[in-house]
Amino acid sequence: MTIQQLEYIIAVDNYRRFAKAAESCCVTQPTLSMMIQKLEDELDVKIFDRMVQPVVPTEIGKKIIKQAHISIYHFNQIKELVNNEKDILTGDFRLGIIPTVATYLVPELLRLVGDSDSGINLMMQELPTSVMVEHIVNGKIDGGLAATPLKSPLLLEIPIYYEKFYAYVSSEDKSFDEEEIDLGNIDIRKLWLLDNIHCLRGQVESLCKRKRESDRQRTVNYESGSLDTLINIVDYNGGFTIIPEMTAMGLPEEKQNNLRKIKGDVSVREISLVVSCNFVRQKMAGTITEMIKKTTPKSMQDPALVKYAIDVMY
Repeated sequence: MTIQQLEYIIAVDNYRRFAKAAESCCVTQPTLSMMIQKLEDELDVKIFDRMVQPVVPTEIGKKIIKQAHISIYHFNQIKELVNNEKDILTGDFRLGIIPTVATYLVPELLRLVGDSDSGINLMMQELPTSVMVEHIVNGKIDGGLAATPLKSPLLLEIPIYYEKFYAYVSSEDKSFDEEEIDLGNIDIRKLWLLDNIHCLRGQVESLCKRKRESDRQRTVNYESGSLDTLINIVDYNGGFTIIPEMTAMGLPEEKQNNLRKIKGDVSVREISLVVSCNFVRQKMAGTITEMIKKTTPKSMQDPALVKYAIDVMY
């Protein structure tokens, strides 16, 4: 069994076609097929079902491919450890970003990375927290920008900023005339929420003292995957939603009048760079962290705010 063979089965899993996988690995299809066949013979199992098109991994194949990601990740960490000791920052960094953060940070972050001479090739993709954690642990990505604390012994969290929560209220709602919103007195039936794949939903429900598992008490008849959609729903259908500070800051001027502070609440959402506890490129992680900090207001970077951070459910 070789690292090369593990890379080949991962490529086939990604592309589900031997020809495309071979092209991505810069080898001929017969070479790739032969190497995978040798691995299957050595293990005495079938990793892929070749009777269907596109090819799919067998049940044992899925487990082998998952372990292959982890093995290659740890193999590559040896070289990265040396680069870290030599202060070499060049290389790829695969970064997952939760959707409720990506919209507001990615455009500026792309510009900063493009203008820098760090030599870092930052590859970003939007991922929900649960998928992001799985990808970090399995070595599919190098890190993620997510709401924390996640409280996982497998992860290292580097806090970057803390954002408050605001209510976005319909101009037709009676609470529009109030300077602050008292969540203890709200009509929960008027609350619009993100769907269950977003960790922000759990934080909002915690803020409003609601239980996620209590479906029979839920009266919302539409759950969105986008904060922008929720805001538009409030504008056209009434009620209110809860949004984080970065979203509030990005609202156009005509929508700023709909924002209200939450009475007596000091809760914040902690956003961190999350990496595997085995991650060795500390200097690269530090450089990326500093780039992200440049995209956020200094007022949101006070570490003393950590005591007000709401736990994440994902």
